[in-house]
Amino acid sequence: MQVIPADASTVMLLRACPDAGIKDIEILMVRRNSKSSFVPGYHVFPGGVVDPEDFEVGIERFIRGIDRASATRILSDMPRPEKALGAWVAAIRETFEEVGVLLAQNKNGAPVTIRAEEKRRRFCDYRKALIEGKMHFSEVLTAEELLLPLDRLHYFSHWITPEPFPLRYDVRFFVTQMPPDQDVMHDGVELTGHVWIRPSEALRQYEQGILDMVLPQIMTLENIKRFQTVADVIDSARKRHVPATLTKIKRIEGKDVEVMPNGSVFETRLPVYSWPDQND
Repeated sequence: MQVIPADASTVMLLRACPDAGIKDIEILMVRRNSKSSFVPGYHVFPGGVVDPEDFEVGIERFIRGIDRASATRILSDMPRPEKALGAWVAAIRETFEEVGVLLAQNKNGAPVTIRAEEKRRRFCDYRKALIEGKMHFSEVLTAEELLLPLDRLHYFSHWITPEPFPLRYDVRFFVTQMPPDQDVMHDGVELTGHVWIRPSEALRQYEQGILDMVLPQIMTLENIKRFQTVADVIDSARKRHVPATLTKIKRIEGKDVEVMPNGSVFETRLPVYSWPDQND
């Protein structure tokens, strides 16, 4: 039976290289738990599944920059149009849950900062409550009087997990700049590590077998490695036409390979998305 992919969002967080002598960008990559049911041990970008609360009636009161109509127009190929706005909201919520970075703003338009010790503890409590399902994201926004500037998340690409796999995701990729005065803290459960890395270096480590990635991450890094500034990446995202990319797994000459829609074949350390557990 064909598995219908779950709608999901992921965020490419970018920053300028801390070394002023290097004119380049760094991207945040997180390492999935080696016991995870989906791409265990692989490096990906923060993200997760779109939940019903991400597009519930009334979520608009927290949103700036994009409304339901514009979200539906941008994600015109979304199977359920009413979920389109939720793709942006899920991207922000999942980034906060997974790495502790909150892409939100105060009512005066200033980005949220999480530096003071008391505030750090408070937001850590919010994050824990969200992960444990004891609190809704809208409750956090209400308590802190925060807004979500969705127009700061720029739609970059769209990838769908190949059909043979039992866990499939229909993922919208967004790109944004890492907000100031916040720190990355992976959750230690779904994610067991993180690294800020230059796109070219991530690809080098992949080729050397040091850093495992799935094809969407590999192709994304290939697309942005030529840019030297965050602004350049964001400007390119604004101009991109974003088609859905659904690869196929084929067996060619005795080997499983991943085939792009244009027919190009990817066979270097074929990513293992997820096969059913032996005990299932």
